[in-house]
Amino acid sequence: MNPGTTRGTTRRSVLAGAAALGAAAALPLTLPPGTAHAADTVDDAASLRTRWHTLLTGGPGLDLTDARIAAAVARTGKAATTAAKGLDPSRDDGLFPDLTSTTLSNHVTTSFKRLATVATAWAVPGTVQYGDPALRDLLLAGVDWMLTHRYGPGHTRFDNDWDWEIGSALALNDTAVLLYDVLGAERLDRINAAVRGYTPDPNLWRADRQIATGANRVWISTVVAVNAVLRGSGEDLARVRDALSDVEGSGANSVLAFNDASTAAEGTGEGFYSDGSFLQHYKHPYNGGYGKELLNSLSRLLNLLAGTAWTVTDPDLDNVRLWVDEGFDPLLARGDVMASVCGREIARPSKQGHASAQTVIEAVVRLIPSFPGATAERFTALVKQWIAEDTYRDFLAVTDLASLVAARDVIASTVPARGPLVAHKQHPRMDKAAHHRPSFALGISAYSSRIYNYESIQNENLHAWHLSDGMVLLYTDDLGHYSEDYWPTVDPARLPGTTVLAGRPADAAGQRTTSTADWAGGAALPGTTLGAYGMELRAFGSSLHGLKSWFCLDDVIACVGSGIAADAGTAETIVENRKLRDPAATLLVDGRAAPADTGWSTTLDEVRWLHLAGTGGYVFPEAVTLRALREDRTATWREINLKYGTDTPVTRPYLTLWQDHGTAPDGAGYFWLQAPAASAERTEQWSSAPPVKLVARSTAVHAVRRCADGLLAANFWAAGSVQELASDGPASVLVRPEGKTVTVSLSDPTHLRSAVVLDLARRDLTVVSADPGITVTRAGAGIRITADTAERHGATLNLTLKRS
Repeated sequence: MNPGTTRGTTRRSVLAGAAALGAAAALPLTLPPGTAHAADTVDDAASLRTRWHTLLTGGPGLDLTDARIAAAVARTGKAATTAAKGLDPSRDDGLFPDLTSTTLSNHVTTSFKRLATVATAWAVPGTVQYGDPALRDLLLAGVDWMLTHRYGPGHTRFDNDWDWEIGSALALNDTAVLLYDVLGAERLDRINAAVRGYTPDPNLWRADRQIATGANRVWISTVVAVNAVLRGSGEDLARVRDALSDVEGSGANSVLAFNDASTAAEGTGEGFYSDGSFLQHYKHPYNGGYGKELLNSLSRLLNLLAGTAWTVTDPDLDNVRLWVDEGFDPLLARGDVMASVCGREIARPSKQGHASAQTVIEAVVRLIPSFPGATAERFTALVKQWIAEDTYRDFLAVTDLASLVAARDVIASTVPARGPLVAHKQHPRMDKAAHHRPSFALGISAYSSRIYNYESIQNENLHAWHLSDGMVLLYTDDLGHYSEDYWPTVDPARLPGTTVLAGRPADAAGQRTTSTADWAGGAALPGTTLGAYGMELRAFGSSLHGLKSWFCLDDVIACVGSGIAADAGTAETIVENRKLRDPAATLLVDGRAAPADTGWSTTLDEVRWLHLAGTGGYVFPEAVTLRALREDRTATWREINLKYGTDTPVTRPYLTLWQDHGTAPDGAGYFWLQAPAASAERTEQWSSAPPVKLVARSTAVHAVRRCADGLLAANFWAAGSVQELASDGPASVLVRPEGKTVTVSLSDPTHLRSAVVLDLARRDLTVVSADPGITVTRAGAGIRITADTAERHGATLNLTLKRS
């Protein structure tokens, strides 16, 4: 279905038949004769419990002689041993000695998660805990303690509603499924009453306040679905199925429908967009946080409901294909999810080391049976590539038992791996861009009047002030760069690519803030790794402002800045801030090795090129003065996360390079070429003959031209002209001559213009093809291109011309 198609009647008509099968049903889940379902059709609650039990344990048929399986079983047992430490139902203050708070709700959720971890090992054959009667009794006593002292009717919730309605409920449901045969009727009734007391309806989040959206909706649906199986309620399973589609509403809260039509006036804007963007908490980019959890939970629900009267039949389910292709694939860099879309999770020590990508892979593996045919083959090729290319973290050595079994079947298939991603992808609905080449990937993080700068709630992510001030994260063959304690130790006031005022704001200052500027985004040439991207920077809490562009031209990124000004303070643009894999990595400055001593700090004058071993090169066609610093940075995770951080100091080596624009600058700028993964020899060669030339850097337009083919890339901040191209107002444009054809790609990065008008001073061009909304007429010494950009939300429009 076209993402822009009006929904409601279509959704309801498609779902009507399925809803009739389950709306009034009570388990056993009897299916009507002749109903077509998956091969493993189920008709009773026990079978559905078995499905969920298999998702938790890998099922009863594990081959314990297989080394991979045996290792996963051992991991399960080891995790349980750790989780069970201190478990003591005789205590009065808490089930665990380190989880005694009655003001921090995550102590409740963590207690239940530990019980679920121990119960999993108890239920998995081959663990040292398997079937242990003493452990069974300890687990039952632990559940009783939590129901008596912390969770259920008569207990007033405190702190974070998520823990009561989602986190604790999910873990308690899992524990109940794992221990089902030994719970007893009375205890099971207490569990069900507790869960339903906090989470009775899949359609509500904080039931007295608002409708659930995005990941919260799927989490709540999962709570209700598993508890419905425990209670034997077909009616609630029908409500879960319908809640995913918002069958009783307007479609604005459907998890499966794209959120493209959403505006601030119509709804929260949370969920997936057709360009692959995902927003949660209203305006936060969150593919790598809530988005991955939505995908993960949805894949489990689809598994549970497949082949029943409650199978999800909404045609919008097909949108999940694009979630994966547009919303996850471009944001994964060899096993790492780009930090700019992970929200406050970057400040959690448990989420480093490619852990977020693991969740994505597990979800896609689980989705493959739901999308047979070409989609299943594409997902299989993706999974095989993702697993193979992450040599930092072996997916098969860390994933759960069920995912391990399924992933090994995927790997054994005859479908070849996709191969490395080579693409330039922009997400205009969340002000982010990703650039993938065979030897590196690069992510650009901006924000605007439409998108928040960063999230810091629950005392997490306290130093992310500049996460969207033009941060550029470079992913090379150093796959652990953004792992191993990067986020607590990096200088948060000098994130790479940003333009900032020197100094450190207060913890969490300015978070959840939109910019006063509308211009953020760019244009991308389809089928290539060519893109123009930019943002108008309006810093929070100061007068600092400026214009920033990144022209991503295959293996070279041209970085351009102009109009940098502030009433007070010292402005800096950060060329690089790299955690060094080798603390003594060689930095060449115009061919001479700089000192590699920790603590080295200097001013580098008249720099033409730099090369950092293991990272790449930097070319300055206009000689520039830079500041340089090598340092060991020591910090604790608690400095950036009071909720989950530890007080253990960690130390990492860094090299930082920046351009100092001076105090209270007025009209400062910069220009350099970044050449990730380039050799020192190639960098030196390009310093003598730059492959990209700057042709405009003003407050009206930034533009560069590639020497090899004459490609012109321009960001117009206002009406203006550059060489053969003129624009009537804000626009991002690429003009690429190739043989006898000329391709033009353009967008309105402000999302506000009804039309963009370009004049291209070439007489000999005729139209070959054009996206809807583009018209071409003769004008003066060339042609006039008029593009209807109304309601395009920054998306690129394309035009192909031919020389006569």
